[in-house]
Amino acid sequence: MSFSSFIAGRITLHSKRTFSKLIVRIAIIGIMLGLGVMIVSVAIVKGFKQEIREKVRGFSGDIQIIKFDSNNSYENSPFDIDPKFVKRAKSNSIITHVMPYATKAGIMKANGEIEGVVLKGVDSTYNWNFFRQALVQGQVLSFKNPARHEIMISNYTAARLKLKLGDDFLMYFVQEPLKRRKFHICGIFNVGVDEVDRTFVIGELPVVRNLNNWNINSTGGYEVQVDQFRDMDEGNDALGKFMPPQLRSVTVEDSYPTIFEWLKRLDVNTQVMLILMLVVAVINMVSALLIMILERTSMIGMFKAMGADNWSIQKIFLYNALFLISVGMVLGNLLGLGFGYLQASTHLLKLDQASYYMTFVPIDLEVVDVILLNIGTLVICLLVLLIPSALVTRISPVRAIRFK
Repeated sequence: MSFSSFIAGRITLHSKRTFSKLIVRIAIIGIMLGLGVMIVSVAIVKGFKQEIREKVRGFSGDIQIIKFDSNNSYENSPFDIDPKFVKRAKSNSIITHVMPYATKAGIMKANGEIEGVVLKGVDSTYNWNFFRQALVQGQVLSFKNPARHEIMISNYTAARLKLKLGDDFLMYFVQEPLKRRKFHICGIFNVGVDEVDRTFVIGELPVVRNLNNWNINSTGGYEVQVDQFRDMDEGNDALGKFMPPQLRSVTVEDSYPTIFEWLKRLDVNTQVMLILMLVVAVINMVSALLIMILERTSMIGMFKAMGADNWSIQKIFLYNALFLISVGMVLGNLLGLGFGYLQASTHLLKLDQASYYMTFVPIDLEVVDVILLNIGTLVICLLVLLIPSALVTRISPVRAIRFK
């Protein structure tokens, strides 16, 4: 054991100075709260972004392939399904699903109320994993009875039109000539995103084909899903290499720019929170270190008179600070990880879905984030503490020994 670490251990574990003990405890609490809040903040923001992103991805896919024209309406321009293109797209390990779909605007009428919606038609190849989780009542489309015209509507639309599971209603499609269809509600969903719940209903693709007088192989587009959201751009580039010239691709970020721009701005809030918490922790540790140095001025002078150099004495207080920071970090990890586990398990903290797109505070804790926060906190605190520890070099041995 070196001279510096031995003295640091004696100061840390056997000190009887009550005032410095109080300051040390405050510093430890500051580190604990700072690191705990940083862990919770990162977990909440990442969880929030993950939840919103998965909701939008689950509904519209990661990439939409539509006809290359100037049509920006809800009435898709048709093209024929190309089995070779679909097969080649699915052969890419990044791409998990390629699903035909088409949309058509309509007006629902029921119980003396009307509501404008967009009918999204899908076929039996559609990936229902997301909607099975979003279902409030009923089941997804079965495609077993085409004449029944099954449909899924949102909880919002059901409340607006006073509809419930199993009801029938009419939907009108404004075209020449005017057309109407009777639909049977097989499921009610709640995605939690206004852009979806207030706008879309889910029906069968053959109904849209029939309304538009398309042939049996026509579609309005493909929804493409990739394995991980981070693979979206790579998947889009891969599709572009063999996509027919009459088609173009649109990513989910392009389809919902407002939502994804908002999610990106949340990172700024997180950065501000991390900086503030780190500043609080550093100020507490600097204050504690300065007080410990000033309280032991005579000890510093005695060590200098005995031949100890400045760096050896500085290391005494840096070792002491390292111990205090470590204690605070252990407690901070227990606080942050404990709260994160509690919230993830019980959904204790609730949210207003109308404002936040979900009913509870989401948590996404990753080991890498926790490790980086711990390393960053430790390194920054120690680097900053080098400055106040330099006060040791300004202490004169003669004056310090006389200091009472």
